[in-house]
Amino acid sequence: MFSLGLVVLVVILALAFDYINGFHDTANAIATSVSTKALSPRNAIMIAATLNFLGALSGTAVAATIGKNIISPELVTPSVMTAALIGAIFWNLFTWYFGIPSSSSHALIGGLVGAVIAGFSLHHVNWMGFVQIFAGLVISPVVGLVAGSLVMTLLFWIFRGGSPALINNKFRKLQMVSACMASFAHGSNDAQKTMGIITMVLVGEGFLSTFQVPLWVKVACALAMAAGTAMGGWKIIRTMGGKIFRIEPINGFAADFTASSVIYSASLLGVPVSTTHVVSSAIMGVGAAKRLRGVRWNIARQIVIAWFVTIPSSALVALLFYKLINIFI
Repeated sequence: MFSLGLVVLVVILALAFDYINGFHDTANAIATSVSTKALSPRNAIMIAATLNFLGALSGTAVAATIGKNIISPELVTPSVMTAALIGAIFWNLFTWYFGIPSSSSHALIGGLVGAVIAGFSLHHVNWMGFVQIFAGLVISPVVGLVAGSLVMTLLFWIFRGGSPALINNKFRKLQMVSACMASFAHGSNDAQKTMGIITMVLVGEGFLSTFQVPLWVKVACALAMAAGTAMGGWKIIRTMGGKIFRIEPINGFAADFTASSVIYSASLLGVPVSTTHVVSSAIMGVGAAKRLRGVRWNIARQIVIAWFVTIPSSALVALLFYKLINIFI
């Protein structure tokens, strides 16, 4: 059993992960709006923080998926949860430092798997649940890529023959709406993952009889996510907002609209997705529809590589940290 002090420690680590997730993934919602000057950086950050907070309070379906589908409550030990969160936090900070848009979701899943393997064995991971979650993480970027291309193609067809300057001026205003949509969707999915971790601990240690996310957990996670978002993640914003391809307002609107639709649909279905991957793939899809050669595929390749290495890397860090913890305990 956890002591109360250890429960508090795990909750603090979980909220720290949520905070880091906030500034790590700020770019998901505002990069395109900032790059096209639809929003000033300060206003974009404030919008992202506020809408992330509201989105985080919008449901708990994703929290239930994270809390129930990977490990059993009896495996929720202090060492396992601490190692899992440290693994995820380390990878988020590492990729943030180098400006790589990696997935906080992948990092968290990898951390959980690595810690359980280190503490128990391969057989104690709920691989069926892991595969279901991983399928959502893999499929959603593909949906974002295809949908982004289709949305951009449709907009090109609707506004064909129009004045590019006039069209972009209209979509620069609409980007304020799409930034709000993207921020709300981000909060609705990402903050719930931390809610699931904290509630998992509370159930495993008998503080809750059933998996029901308490109001204080919702508010705490929403606040941590919003606070992290308010800090901004400018290195990743620069990558997402300009290094994939030269984004104009109509492109930014198409990418944000596509990504927010995919992410919020997943939230309603209780499917954890990588908001970073969905947004970056939507931007790639929009860019490919505009001009295939206009996409800087070398940057896209770096992002895709990060997709594949995040889970094993965060799992390895969690595994090593678990072993380190137990040397001193």
